[in-house]
Parts: sequence; structure tokens; C-alpha cells
Amino acid sequence: MIDFLTLDDAKNQPVWRRPLTLLFVMALAMPIAFFTWYVLLNNFVKEVADFDGADIGLLHTVREVPGFLAFLVIYLIIVVREQVLGLVSLVLLGAATGITAWYPQLTGILMLTFISSVGFHYYEAVNQSLQLQWLPKDRAPQILGWLMAMGSAATSGVYVVIMLLWEPSNLSFNIVFMVSGGITMAVALFALLAFPQYESPHPQIKKIVLRRRYWLYYALQFMSGARRQIFMVFAGFMMVEKFGFEVHEVAGLYLVNLVLNMLIAPLLGKVVARFGERNALVFEYTGLVLVFLAYGGVYFFDWGFEVAAVLYVLDHMFFGLALALKTYFQKIGAPEDMAPTAAVAFTINHIAAVGLPVLLGLLWIGSPAAVFLLAAGMAGVSLTLALMIPRHPEAGNETVFMARRLQAAE
Repeated sequence: MIDFLTLDDAKNQPVWRRPLTLLFVMALAMPIAFFTWYVLLNNFVKEVADFDGADIGLLHTVREVPGFLAFLVIYLIIVVREQVLGLVSLVLLGAATGITAWYPQLTGILMLTFISSVGFHYYEAVNQSLQLQWLPKDRAPQILGWLMAMGSAATSGVYVVIMLLWEPSNLSFNIVFMVSGGITMAVALFALLAFPQYESPHPQIKKIVLRRRYWLYYALQFMSGARRQIFMVFAGFMMVEKFGFEVHEVAGLYLVNLVLNMLIAPLLGKVVARFGERNALVFEYTGLVLVFLAYGGVYFFDWGFEVAAVLYVLDHMFFGLALALKTYFQKIGAPEDMAPTAAVAFTINHIAAVGLPVLLGLLWIGSPAAVFLLAAGMAGVSLTLALMIPRHPEAGNETVFMARRLQAAE
């Protein structure tokens, strides 16, 4: 029998039956399947399917279509509770990841990528909504940092296993995909059956919500999606194509990345809480401009793989500050807008992501450096937008323009 608890009642439950514990369990489960797929992807498609830059761009365009359609979550939660939808989405992600190697042709890879992406993006949209509903505003940055650290710990475990066992145990793509997908499915099914259903004190609006006062949040989400694609699609592909990294070497690079992220993520939450969303995002986007320019330098000046590896780690560390975008909206958004706006934000985040990988894949064939220079320009636009965030955002004070208007009225 499923228990239904309010968030206040849940505070009196054992620790393992509280909403925060469920958020940590989900943060643990998702990376096991997703990042196994991610770390093996470039080698899998290169060695098994002989992908080139255009093919990898097409694959990531297909992967982003479900993200573009994330607004459909709004209609799904009319008939399915958000918590249930999130966990079922994790099951779907695990199942599709588990059978990835069964279809090593372009069409099969694209189809399974689409299915796993439905699970990943719908989980992410729901998870973000639940975080903003369940976490107190005064502690949200710190807890989000710890949730990031939990995800990084799970991901690092994946990378350690692949790095240490891939060659000595002669692991195959099929075995690793199946094991990781199965673990994510098992954890999600356990969470679905073991945890109570939590009732939010603010019923969510179950229709598309677009509010003029959220325009800066929408713009930042759009630029984040466009910029993120270049990192997700081409930064790792560069290590395989230009420097010839093998599976265990890619896993080793990702592991270094994740260990540092595990250590730094909780601090990032404290940074956002201490210095505010505006300063955190300005720092992030300034750093990304410099990193993407340096990526271009790897090709212009033929820098070695050591420089590229350091840039990859820095790149990922700067992206960790993106949690400030979540807490910015939590401060300016109405409580009942969290679910519909999370879904709409995912769609906005993926508008550029749908078409950009294919176009950039074609550009990559002619000039990989140009792809990274374009990313630097996108990070510069994000920096300009971040400067429009007020130092103390709240409902009615969403941008610096509103702050100046309020001062003038006084």
C-alpha cells in the first residue's frame, strides 16, 4: 500500500523515508546509466559504427529532441504524479541504455538514443521541479551542491570500474551497457515501491506557463542549452578524434573531472549562497569564455592533449555553477509555477540544441576551432545576460531594470 504524506508530515518520518533522501537516491541512480552511455559513446560510435563529425552531430540532435518536447511533462502530470513520472523515466533510461550495444548500426543507435533521452530529459524536468518544491529557499544552494556531489560520486564509480577493468577484464560494450542500465532500473524500481508519495503544499499549475517577468530566466536557459551542446558533443569527441584516446583513457579523464567535482560541488553551493546568483553566474560565464577560446587554441597552435584535458576539467567545473540558475528562479518564481516552468525551461533550453549539433557537426569537418570560437561568443552573450540579474532577486525584482524602476518610484 502506497502512503501519501505532506512535506510537514514527512519531517517526522525516519530519514530513509524523507523527500530529501529520495532526491539523493535519484541523484545516485541517474548517472550510473547516463554517464556509462556518455563515457562509452564516442568510442562505441567510432569503433563500431565508424561515425564522423556529421554523424555525431546528427546523433546529438536526435538526443535533444525529447528535451525540446519536455513541455509535454505538463500534460503528463495531469494523470501521473511528478514523483512517479520521474522514477518511471529513470526506468526507461536504464532499459534503453542496457540494450544500446544490441543495435550497432546508425538507425538502431539513433532509435535507442531517442528512447533513453526521453527517460533522461523527462526525469531531469521532473527532478528540477521536485527540488524547487521540496527544498527550503534558505538551504537550497547548499543542498543542490550536495546533490551534485552525490551524482558526481556515482559517476566517478562508473568511471573507476571502466578505467580499471576495461582492458584487464576484456570488457565489452554490451556487458557494461547492460550492467549499468540494469542498476539504474533496479534503484528506480526500489524507490518507486519503497518511498511514500509526497504532497507539495502548493498544487502545481498543469498547463503551459509563460510569464513576461521570467524573460531573463528564459533567455539564460536558451543560451545555456546552445552553449552546453558544444561541450557535450565536441569536447569529448575531440579527445578521441584528435588525440586518439581509448575507452579507459577517456574514463580516466572523466574520473579526474568527477573527483574534483565531488570535492568542489558542495563548495559551489556555499559560493552561490554567499555571493549570490549574479556574481556566481558572471564568474562562470567569464571562465567559459576563456576556456572556449583556449579550446580554439588547441587547434590553432596544435597544443597537446595535456592542455585539452585541463581545459575539459575546467570547463566542467565552471558548468557546476549553473545551480545558481535554479536558485535564481526559485527566488523569483511563484510556488505554483515550479513544475510548469521547469518543463517550459527544458524546452527553451533545447530549442538551439535540436538543430545546433547537426550544423556544428558540418562546421567541425571544416574547422573544429571555429566551433569552439562560436561557443566563446555564446558564453559572452550569457555573461551579458547574467549582468542583468539583480543582487537580491525576488518576485517583483527579477532584473536590474526592475530594481532601478523600484528605486525611481521611491
